[in-house]
Formats: sequence, C-alpha cells, structure tokens
Amino acid sequence: MSPVDWAIIALYLLAVVGLGVAAGFLRRRGETGGEGGHYFLAGNTLGWGVIGLAMFAANISTVHLVSLAEAAYKFGLVFGNFEWMAGFTLVLLSLFFAPLYLRSRVATLPDFLERRFNRGCRDVLSVVSLFSAIVIHMGVALYTAAWVLRGILGLPPGATLLGVDALLVFIIVLGVLTGLYTMLGGLLAVVWTESVQTVLLLVGAVVVTVVGYLKIGGWGALAQTLATHPHPLAAVPGSGVTWGTGNFLSMARDASDPSGLAWYSILLGYPVLGIWYWCCDQTIVQRVLAAKDEKHARLGPLFCAFLKILPVFFFVLPGVICVGLVQQGAFGGAAPQNAADTYTFLITHLLPVGLKGLVAAAMLAAAMQTCSAALNSTATLVAYDLFQRHNPTLGDAALVRIGKITTVAGTVLAIVASPLFGHYTTIFEGINKLISYVATPITAVFLLGVFWKRASGKSAWITLVAGMALGAITFVLDFTGAFRGDFMLIAFLLLVACVGIMVVTTWLFPEPLKPEAVPLVWEDWREPLRGDAGGRGLGNYRVLTVVVLVVFAALYVVFR
Repeated sequence: MSPVDWAIIALYLLAVVGLGVAAGFLRRRGETGGEGGHYFLAGNTLGWGVIGLAMFAANISTVHLVSLAEAAYKFGLVFGNFEWMAGFTLVLLSLFFAPLYLRSRVATLPDFLERRFNRGCRDVLSVVSLFSAIVIHMGVALYTAAWVLRGILGLPPGATLLGVDALLVFIIVLGVLTGLYTMLGGLLAVVWTESVQTVLLLVGAVVVTVVGYLKIGGWGALAQTLATHPHPLAAVPGSGVTWGTGNFLSMARDASDPSGLAWYSILLGYPVLGIWYWCCDQTIVQRVLAAKDEKHARLGPLFCAFLKILPVFFFVLPGVICVGLVQQGAFGGAAPQNAADTYTFLITHLLPVGLKGLVAAAMLAAAMQTCSAALNSTATLVAYDLFQRHNPTLGDAALVRIGKITTVAGTVLAIVASPLFGHYTTIFEGINKLISYVATPITAVFLLGVFWKRASGKSAWITLVAGMALGAITFVLDFTGAFRGDFMLIAFLLLVACVGIMVVTTWLFPEPLKPEAVPLVWEDWREPLRGDAGGRGLGNYRVLTVVVLVVFAALYVVFR
C-alpha cells in the first residue's frame, strides 16, 4: 500500500463519520414522528429508492467480497445462488409481508409478533433478533474486514500490532468508528452512509472484476481455460477440490458436486433462510418499516431484488477469474496461499497505486454499512421491546438515550463475538449455518401467522421455543463435529418439524383471533394482489413483480 492508498482510506473514513454526524443534526428538523421516530425510523420518510439501496447495503458486507470470492475460487459460480434466490424472497416481502407491517405501524418485528400472537412470542423474537444483529450481522462483518486489512498489509496470520493481535486491532478500530456515527445519527445516518457506501463498494468490486476480466481475455478465454486446465488446489490435500469439479460457470449442480450445494438442496433450503433474512429480520426489514407509505414499502424490496443480480458478477465471478488467471500463469506462478486470500490476492496483484486504496476503502464500506445497520436495529429493539414495553411512559428523549447506550454496548459485544467465525472452514459457511439453525422456527411462525387465521398465540410460542431448542442441538452437533450434514436440507427438515409442531399445538390449544390481529392476517393469499397497485408501468408493483420474476428465471436458464 502506497501513501496515496492510505490517504484515500483516511479521507474515506473521515467523510463517512462526518456524514453520519451531520445526519444526526439534520434529523432533528423532521416534522413528524417525534425524536424517537426520527432516530429509529427516520420519521417514516424513506422512499423506495433509498429503501432498496439501504436494504442492499445492509445485506452486502465484506463477507460477500471475501467469502463469495473464496467459495468461487474453490467451486465456481454455484454459491451465487445465495444472491439470486434472494430475488424471489424479496418478492414475498413486497407482496405479502410489507403491507401488513405498514398496516400495523410497528417499530419492530417483535412488536408485530406480539400484536399477532402474544408477549411471549415478542420476547423470544427480541432475543433472537438481538443475537442475529450482533453476532450474525455485525460480528462476521468486523471479522472479515479485519482479515482483508491484514492481507492488504501483508501481515501473516497471528501477526501483532503494538503487542496486540492485528485482527483484534482492526476489529476494534472499525467497530468504534461505526458505532460513533450510528450512535449520533440514528437510522437517517445509517441510510445516508449506506447509500454512499454502496456506490463505493460497487465501484471497487466493478474495478476488480473488469481488470481481471480484461486480463484473462474475456468470457470465451475464461471458459476455455477452466475446461482444459487442472484447478490450482486440486493437488492440495484437504482442499475439497478435484480436477473434475464440473462446469465452474454453472449455477445448478448435482449431488456429487464437491461444493455440497446440489440444486435440490438450494431449492428446498434457501427459502427457509431467505424468508427469515429478508422478510422477518429486524436489521433488514427496518428500512421497510420506515417507508413513507405502502407503495414505497412494496417497491423498495423489488428495487433491491434487481440490485441482487449484481453480486454474482462482481463478487462471485472474481473468484472464478482468479482461478483462470492462475491457470494461465498470469501472476508468474504465484497463487493465493489459500482460498480465503483470493480477493486480497486480486487486489494486490491486479490494481495499480490509488485503486488499491479505493478498493480497500470499499472493503471498509462493506463492513461499516452492515455494522451500522445492525447497531441501529439493536438500539431499536432494546428501546422499544425491552424498555418501553415495561415502562410505556418513557418519552422520546429517554428512548433515544437508551438507543445510544445500546449502540455502545452492541459495538463492544460484536467486537468480542467476531473472532468466533474463525472456527469454520469458510466464513460464508459459518454465517449460513448459523442462520439455518436460527431461522427455521421464525420462518414457520411468520408464514403461518400471516396466512392462517387459526394459528394461536400459544402454538406460536411453543413453536419458537421448541424450534430454537432443535436448532441449538443441531448447532452443537455440527460445531463439535459430532454430526455434519447438508445444512440446507437440515434447515428444510427443521422447517417441516416446526410447521408440524405449530399445526398440532394449534389444534391442541385453539384460540380465537384477537380483534387487533384481524388486519394482520390475509383472508386469502390473493388479497395482496388486488386493489390499488400504486402507479403505472414499473411504478405498479404487480408489473414490477412480474419483471423481477422473469429476469431471475432468465438468468437461471442462461447459467443453469
């Protein structure tokens, strides 16, 4: 890294923190919703464009830049399914979940669950949402960003700075800076900085992809090289990669593929993870809760669905290009020492001075935007679901103060939890395994809750508790190595078990639908497809939904 690169990184950090602080002052000038409404939900002023960008930014982190390139270096485009399958679950959010959330005017999803079922369900979801925000969203983002910075600096694993592990130093610095502007600015600071950071992130990813694509000679040369040369890791014991790994440029694989992601595992398992992540997770859905109205709440997720096309080409494809370049000998015989260093290897071997700093800043952007989103969601959950619930007289000023304290505490906890992801073979594997164990009961309860009027509060609570217990047992078996199977199929089987538990317990403990819950359940699944569509052309959510489905179906046909 040259002084120019470091100057770019320093200026970026100052600009982002300054933007977040400025948002903290400007949000006080809002006209509706009170101070608390502006701090946690940006005064319900977000339009569809900001919602879509903010959802995409909250989802995209350094995990995508590092782990998707790592997985692609080993197995090709198949892990891009986690990006394109999201398009279908975002359609579900737009059509079926977002209108009910806006109709209830809740600040948190646990609050929604209480209105639909009971307080016990709210308590369980609050705890799980706090865990996912701090560990799954923020912890993994900090760990991956620290790993990238270590690689860019050329520090070996286990290196120290001032007598402290370098990874821990980077984690602390990034966590503190993100916590600072999130604490001061609230959700408005989060969505402002996310919008800017998303642009920078995409610029950095596009630069790496285009430079690598041109260097290898285009798509034809890439396909030819991959088909006629052995994989660089084929001779490495324990890599899991063989010469005959199939078509690296295919998204659909069979059961014999070394990636372990057979097409039916993705088809059955991803919806379990995706519905929780995109439709029921506070960190992501909070942007929809802050929408101006139902039209923007519906269009925002559909806009985000289009953005989810990009990661396959700019986050996954670079790993495949790196394989082809190594096979061609483009780096003079050099290659990543392990697959986890793929993206860092591309940055240091492809980019000139200045661009290295830009892409490194994109790394920081990806980590910081995910962390800020998780911190604001954590603050909202604690303020509304833990404090205001037990003390309804708390005013906006007290809630904001609680939110700021929570932001500081959440930052500390995420810094402590982030090194845990070093246990897994890849970071991407770790985060998706954790989601598969946490998501299943929540997915079951939300699906049955919004589509089945008979679903009772007691059955929902039993399902959440029993499902979490099943997930915890499965996690322990996997973490200790006692049993490891196809985690996508395991997620599907856990969902089937949770749905079964909820149906049986509803029959055993029937309850009448509460009057306040009547607007929160669809009478008919076709109901949200009727009525005012909100506009013309692509401003009509029904038209845009069809376009999204056709585009993603076409992509799968091309890359099958």
